[in-house]
Amino acid sequence: MSGSVLFDAPGPRSKRIYLGVSVASILVILLALWFVLDKFQAKGQLAADKWKPFLTGEIWTQYILPGLGGTLIAAAISVVFAMVVGVLLGVGRLSLHAWVRWPCSVIVEFFRAVPVLLMMLFMFALYAKYEIFPPERYALAAVITGLTLYNGSVVAELVRSGVYALPKGQGEAAMAIGLTNGKSMRLILLPQAITAMLPAIVGQLVVILKDTALGYIITYEELLRKAEQIGNYKSNLLAAFIVIGAIFVLINYLLTVVAQRVEGLMRRRGRSAGGPLTADPVDQTGALAGSTNLGTPPDNSGT
Repeated sequence: MSGSVLFDAPGPRSKRIYLGVSVASILVILLALWFVLDKFQAKGQLAADKWKPFLTGEIWTQYILPGLGGTLIAAAISVVFAMVVGVLLGVGRLSLHAWVRWPCSVIVEFFRAVPVLLMMLFMFALYAKYEIFPPERYALAAVITGLTLYNGSVVAELVRSGVYALPKGQGEAAMAIGLTNGKSMRLILLPQAITAMLPAIVGQLVVILKDTALGYIITYEELLRKAEQIGNYKSNLLAAFIVIGAIFVLINYLLTVVAQRVEGLMRRRGRSAGGPLTADPVDQTGALAGSTNLGTPPDNSGT
């Protein structure tokens, strides 16, 4: 079957139109980029002295590396807590008991709807008012709490959808061998669901890492906060934001690559686990020969 089943293949005239639109779009983008760079150059933002501080060890050791450490610490702790909270809430939403299922559903839907920044601001004010943590930890605790509650709710939905995506025969087979609903969930359904949703869960790491930048609003010492400090110290705020933005892009790209590798690995494992079992050609021939001589008694003369 030739051609596309979704739409007609473009003809020569359509191809010329597509080419013209593409060229015009590229020219518009280049023109906009040139206009922005020209304005930056006119304001002296592209001067070499604006970028030289990033070639010195002071900026990296006193600002960028501590900010990177703060970002990674908040992201790492939030990932662990979000996974735990997400699995618990996801299993709770799948419970057969309404008194467990409904509260978990309300929690998940509520924290998925509330903006992460609002949760951080609220928790920061709460921790500061009741002095739950040392004063120097208020911002870190608020960032972790906000990221945990939001991303834990997202992970809960991933777990729930992963369990629903499994064949119904999995749960029925567990019930047939006498497993309770709890044991079936813990031993059979949940491991398969987490494995199936692992690429999406790993991809959620990118969201957590990016959202740590919201801690800038509550004075948490992360990369974005350090970019502002560098800009105020060296009078190169634009250059500082560009460099810090490039670091975020690099880290998120590495996490995306990891997510793609995990997804590819899981797909290969799925194909190898679900693929047909093939016998050796000699065995198949022997089986065929045996099937064509079903009426012939075996030769026991040698026994």
